[in-house]
Amino acid sequence: MSKLSAFLNPAPLGEEKEVIISDRFKDENGNVVPFRIRALSQAEAEGIAKQATRRVKVGGEYQNELDPTLHSHLLLVAATVEPDFRATEVCQHYGVLDPSMVPAKMLRSGEYAKLLKEVTDLSGFGSLEDDVKN
Repeated sequence: MSKLSAFLNPAPLGEEKEVIISDRFKDENGNVVPFRIRALSQAEAEGIAKQATRRVKVGGEYQNELDPTLHSHLLLVAATVEPDFRATEVCQHYGVLDPSMVPAKMLRSGEYAKLLKEVTDLSGFGSLEDDVKN
């Protein structure tokens, strides 16, 4: 019965974590401000993948193709709690209407990669990679 209990009462899906992405983001006292991210459920990840999938014509036939850039942008928007990339003020500041464009405008390439890694690790992909390696 204890095994069933483990599956009926898992850790919450919406786990959150603060991560330092860069020392460029500081408060009025000069302290580095962390990003707050959350884990994504499989259902959310599937919805994001569906949004980032386009039908393309290949050799006379249409096929579904995942746009990896759009996919990563959408993952970051969905998983980043703070700053809220969807906030009107944030979008206006970075000169975009589409929140999925904010991370690429706000972050340096390495910062973007670090945030994406933190999000995927928190969502369970980092531990899977480690398990496969071992």
